[in-house]
Amino acid sequence: MEFESNSSIWDGVYYYPHLFGAVMLTVALLGLSTSYFGSIMGFPTLPYMLPYLSNLQKKKGEKRKIRVYMDGCFDLMHYGHANALRQAKALGDELVVGLVSDEEIVTNKGPPVLSMEERLALVSGLKWVDEVIADAPYAITEEFMNRLFNEHKIDYIIHGDDPCLLPDGSDAYALAKKVGRYKQIKRTEGVSSTDIVGRILASMEDKKTSQDSNETEKSMENLTKLKHASNFLPTSRRIVQFSNAKGPGPNARVVYIDGAFDLFHAGHVEILKSARQLGDFLLVGIYTDQIVSEQRGAHFPLMHLHERSLSVLACRYVDEVIIGAPWEITKDMITTFNISLVVHGTVSESKSTNGEPGPYSVPKSMGIFRMLESPKNITTMSVAQRIKANHEIYEKRNAKKEASEKKFYEERKYISGD
Repeated sequence: MEFESNSSIWDGVYYYPHLFGAVMLTVALLGLSTSYFGSIMGFPTLPYMLPYLSNLQKKKGEKRKIRVYMDGCFDLMHYGHANALRQAKALGDELVVGLVSDEEIVTNKGPPVLSMEERLALVSGLKWVDEVIADAPYAITEEFMNRLFNEHKIDYIIHGDDPCLLPDGSDAYALAKKVGRYKQIKRTEGVSSTDIVGRILASMEDKKTSQDSNETEKSMENLTKLKHASNFLPTSRRIVQFSNAKGPGPNARVVYIDGAFDLFHAGHVEILKSARQLGDFLLVGIYTDQIVSEQRGAHFPLMHLHERSLSVLACRYVDEVIIGAPWEITKDMITTFNISLVVHGTVSESKSTNGEPGPYSVPKSMGIFRMLESPKNITTMSVAQRIKANHEIYEKRNAKKEASEKKFYEERKYISGD
């Protein structure tokens, strides 16, 4: 992507830098303020022009990569985060992500569910991310903004169309907007970390109610429907946007791994990375909601099939997914997808088969099955348990955030974008 000027004035600066320098020098000698002069002519103030001026010596027509920056807590990483970063990457050539520190999150929002290490694994594992700045500040100060522009060569700072206010009520991105280095993307509707925490808390209440009342299996299913329902409306275009749109080559070694991949976490990223290293093409099977419920209980999955599929597709180690994969891997399936190796992690939340033929009996009989050591012990249940263990804190925080999100959706207007 070639750098785009904000006005025709910049074209004059690019082609006639010596003339521009003479004009600015004359203004300075006359005692006029360069910042005042800049505001009249449409230029940002001088300190923020320096990154641009350093590039004016480049030959005409030479392309320069545009670097964009987007920050966030990225706690309980979901496909909404992934889509935001996908949109941000589309505004430039290289995407640098600022990951807010645990300490800053505690100060501004309360305790995070995931640790910095876990959030770093999730963000780094996204296919659109080129670099990550760990321990980024929650508020973009002038000092940090200068670091972004000068040290990290950032051209634009990106954020969604939803308001981001600091504890004092001020706009967190006011400085970037003031110097003309801010760009906005469209918020992904139907999901948020607040929503996911709400689903977990609701499932906890449903389970408690069902145990206390000793409901039948049918009543259990009805109780499950009371939990936070997803507002996400899947479209074919969104799936295409997340897809690599490439199939395996004729001689590619296709590796297959399946699972629920519910509440996508760092353990998922690491096992997918390990699986991808065993071949040329990683095919991931995503279980249906029904299969997940049968294996883990009526209160699961927390994320429905299409939500889980997008989260997996966003991972840089994944080449393709089967949306609604079968529980049992058949010979026909292996032939259809030309699977060379089937793998399964040592950490699993599925029920024991109790001596019955397991889902991997066919690949085992063919000698193409392999158990893969899970790099992390984290599971969907263990993440949910963190929220349940501190449910009073999260219930209080969620009540406040749910109110602000409800207000946002009530007042929002249509904004074009992806």
